[in-house]
Amino acid sequence: MSVTIAATPVRFTPEMEVPEANEAATLAGLNETLGTISQTTFEHSGHGWRGVHAKGHGLLRGELIVLGNLPPHLAQGMFARSARYPVAMRFSTIPGDILDDSVSTPRGLAVKVMGVEGERLPGSMGDTTQDFVMVNGPAFGAPTTAKFLESLKLLAPTTDKTPGLKQAASALARATETMIEAFGGKSGTLIAMGGHPETNILGETFYSQAPTLYGEHIAKFCLAPTGDLAALKDAAIDAGDDPDALRDAVAAYFATHGGTWEFRVQLCTDLATMPIEDSSVEWSLKASPYVVVASLTVTPQDSWSDANIKAIEDGMAFSPWHGLLAHRPLGSVMRARKSTYARSAELRGERNGCPIHEPKG
Repeated sequence: MSVTIAATPVRFTPEMEVPEANEAATLAGLNETLGTISQTTFEHSGHGWRGVHAKGHGLLRGELIVLGNLPPHLAQGMFARSARYPVAMRFSTIPGDILDDSVSTPRGLAVKVMGVEGERLPGSMGDTTQDFVMVNGPAFGAPTTAKFLESLKLLAPTTDKTPGLKQAASALARATETMIEAFGGKSGTLIAMGGHPETNILGETFYSQAPTLYGEHIAKFCLAPTGDLAALKDAAIDAGDDPDALRDAVAAYFATHGGTWEFRVQLCTDLATMPIEDSSVEWSLKASPYVVVASLTVTPQDSWSDANIKAIEDGMAFSPWHGLLAHRPLGSVMRARKSTYARSAELRGERNGCPIHEPKG
């Protein structure tokens, strides 16, 4: 893939970020609602789960290899020079409760890069990690955190209730989504409600959705499978009788196979059409295509080992605010993640008797 872009990248200046009206109240509402969700699942299971992305499907160790000789607009932050970093990866699905995989919702992937040196973001001083939190869609589902909070409040009362009804609703949503797509459309709302196709999670391309600093510039990220992993795109799985079908599919693959992803960057070239504050807008690939700046490689391994459940599933928290100042999160959605992710990690640590910590190696 070429590392050239069609237009000059925008240089970030602080006035480009414009907080929402009543943003502090919205953040308080998010923390309260997410806390309610995690409290409900804790009371029902005795385990402290994340407020969102509660169910994990694969825990992997790998290596991120940053390409050398990138042009100046791409040689920024942790990508400024060729390097190799150990990583931890966690595949998940979005809801805050633990559902059978027959309730097929959007998927997530979190990556923690370790051993990254440089000036740190506030709150991560002394750490050497850089986190990337991604979902299998290029744009966020709501234009503002206030709108996201409205949707979350509607979902919160359904946490851990009527799993059979959720399965039936998911099947109906999938059928409706299939019909819409047959006529050339796509409904993000239906997919979020359980209409995501029952396909292998390893074939997905994952996106940061919301922007971050990229040194002097502004960027979004994606992680795209290559080779045998790319061949799993839209590969069907049967989750009917297997509540952990996604986890089992990941385990079966990595028991005998390795895998590689391309780490890609999309630079903002026009603030009018590539806004910072509205993460529901998909940035134009024609104006600024994703370009490869690194590769991520995983060797065959146990993707749900006891050691990784302790170290990654229960022992780690993933947040875009764990990282370098050169990759500071930008915009409404990212600002909301700072306090909500930190509070979620704090609650999990308290409930599980396992303090969340950043790896130092």
